[in-house]
Amino acid sequence: MNWWVLRRRLHVSWHIAIVCLAISTGIFLAQYAPSTLFGSIVWLIVGLVSIGLVMWRRSVYLLPLLVTAGLVVGLWRGSLQQTDLETVTKRIGSSVIISGVVREDVDTDSSGQTIIRLDQLKIDDEPLSGMIWVSARTDSAISRSDHVSVEAMLTPGFGSFAASMYRARVGNVERPVPPDVALAVRDWFAAAIRTAIPDPQASLGIGYLVGQKRALPLDLVEALQIVGLTHVVVASGYNLTILVRLARRLFEKISKYLSALSASAMIASFIAVTGMSPSMSRAGLVAGLSLAAWYYGRRFHPIVLLSFAATVTLVINPSYAWGDLGWQLSFAAFGGVMILAPLLQRFFFGEAKPGFIRQVLGETIAAIIATAPILIGAFGQFSNVAIIANLLVLPLVPYAMLLTFIAGIGALVVPGLATVIGLPATWLLGYMTNVANYLSTVPWAVTNLELSPLGVGLCYVMLTVICCVLWRVTKYNLRDTNIVE
Repeated sequence: MNWWVLRRRLHVSWHIAIVCLAISTGIFLAQYAPSTLFGSIVWLIVGLVSIGLVMWRRSVYLLPLLVTAGLVVGLWRGSLQQTDLETVTKRIGSSVIISGVVREDVDTDSSGQTIIRLDQLKIDDEPLSGMIWVSARTDSAISRSDHVSVEAMLTPGFGSFAASMYRARVGNVERPVPPDVALAVRDWFAAAIRTAIPDPQASLGIGYLVGQKRALPLDLVEALQIVGLTHVVVASGYNLTILVRLARRLFEKISKYLSALSASAMIASFIAVTGMSPSMSRAGLVAGLSLAAWYYGRRFHPIVLLSFAATVTLVINPSYAWGDLGWQLSFAAFGGVMILAPLLQRFFFGEAKPGFIRQVLGETIAAIIATAPILIGAFGQFSNVAIIANLLVLPLVPYAMLLTFIAGIGALVVPGLATVIGLPATWLLGYMTNVANYLSTVPWAVTNLELSPLGVGLCYVMLTVICCVLWRVTKYNLRDTNIVE
């Protein structure tokens, strides 16, 4: 009986994975279909009824119907988004005044212009869908969550941006009411860290701790990109995983409930501090689901978890699938760490549990392999020193986060000794910046390559085949992987 229940549960979970992948594929394909073709709610009803029928019968012969129904639901959601975005795109080529909310921290480009990402858009109090990218030269202090108005000609967008505005003129800048408390706390604590640690080490430590990369010097940002270390500076799953594991293990011996509660609070707090970027939406959802599975003694198959998380984020914002590089890289890296890495470990080292260094190296190599096609397709280059840089830096990131936090607390409690308390963090972060700067200057650091969208797709087909072969050879149970353990 128990074996029958286990088989039944596995069967249902794979049905969920299949329908999620179909819905995600439908949302992606919707950008190529006329928005009026699948925009009727009838398509949603037909798709949901068909999905419900297949999930009820759970027959292998109905899987084609499940895939078709998922595609229809995805096409409907994507078409709905396309229709909504037309409120912005129909104004492209016109000079407009748009007001909106600053979604993420602003940053500065190489020409000194301020880069603003706006959503919750309005023109003359008429709501607009989508998000726009704005560059402007302004002396106004603009922060995340501010209400800002900008004026310029609306030009075509890119990635997940419905439109863009260049050399815009910034009008009113208003702080939100009530204020963004998490942002205020983050900036207050970051200022304390800067009194204990000099730049650029302070900016690097703040990036590790709260995902604030906007204050990094442009030369350091470029060095981190060349050596493949940007992923640990931005708000990402790696930073969140470190904090969740720490929160869970601190209270695990006291109470499993308290352990889960503290880890959940850490997830919510980290997202509130860093903001809901595409990579953070994925990281928070995956960490939350993995934590829930751990608490209730269950295990998610990585493919089921990956497909479910992708579908949820795409249903909320289909534009992620239409060119958001951060979203794509986040899921590719997750697939590499959760699927490819353990398969490679089992293939090369058998059942021996990997130590810390081998685990870090294995996960790093797997993440680099999984994200390489996207990076080559987008930037036309591949980092030859990424593995070396990650091996030299990644194992020390948790200690850098801890020392940076201690430095910030010390600066608040004992301001006169701030620089002394911050010395360990300064030394460790200095080592990391030196590694990035040195490796980025070696002649063979980067190889220039070109890869078409078709080539990117074929690379992932090959990776899928390799993972299937490794799974067949090793017989490894991927359900044994959990990012919060």
